Amino acid sequence: MLEGVIVLKGLVEFVGLLLLGQGIVFLMSFGRHETNPIYRLLRFLTSPVVRFVRRIAPRFVDDRHVPALAFILLFWIWVALTVAKLRLQMPAS
Repeated sequence: MLEGVIVLKGLVEFVGLLLLGQGIVFLMSFGRHETNPIYRLLRFLTSPVVRFVRRIAPRFVDDRHVPALAFILLFWIWVALTVAKLRLQMPAS
């Protein structure tokens, strides 16, 4: 059980860092992000998560805000997995 939580936490961290990198490249490219190959690679790698969040998000959420919403969702999943990991590592008394 602990190993599964650790693996899931690592995957969430990886995807979160990919989304963070995509946001940084977006800000640093000054409006030319669609022609940036690094941005396109990061968008490709994060597209499954962003598509999933688009499916569960309400319709009034604009598409340009979905990656930020995905990052926030991943952050809270990471917090929950960290708590679960700490609880599983505690000795039973």
